[in-house]
Parts: sequence; C-alpha cells; structure tokens
Amino acid sequence: MIANYGYKDGSGEYYISIDTDKCIDCTAARACLTACPKNMFEIITDDYDDEVAWVKKESTRTLAYSCAECKPAGGYTSLPCITACTPGAIKHSW
Repeated sequence: MIANYGYKDGSGEYYISIDTDKCIDCTAARACLTACPKNMFEIITDDYDDEVAWVKKESTRTLAYSCAECKPAGGYTSLPCITACTPGAIKHSW
C-alpha cells in the first residue's frame, strides 16, 4: 500500500509517499529515522500490525518548508531520507 502524507496549496503539491510493503521489509535498520535532519519520520504499527515509517502529523502541513534544506537548492544532490531508505519505499512529489 502507498501511504501519502502532505498537502496541496496554491503553490503546488507537497507529498511524501511511503510504500508500506517495501517499508515492512526494511533492511536499512530504519535509517530514514536518523537521516532526516528535521526528524519527521517515526515508526508506527499500522492497521495490519506491521511496523512501518510514517511522517509525523505535525510535519505533514509544513513539508515544503521542512524539506527545503535537503532539496538541491540546499546543497544536496539527493535527499537524505530517500538515500537512507535502501528498500526504496520513500518518494517526494516535488
């Protein structure tokens, strides 16, 4: 299942998508938790009793601003959360 966290406003769509099927089988020891400089991810138990990452509720309405420092304009060539997620479960929409 693909879980989408974020929002759409007049400036665009800002979503982080997490493929929970890939996240369940994480071989990276949940590296996304420590890779994000804003500490936006946490592990929860979903409705199917699987442990998966999600974007904290307080972060979902500020993704455009919170993720800005990790985007290319902030000096990164790749996003830390996506690089850390070796199963490839995390995607950004913008």
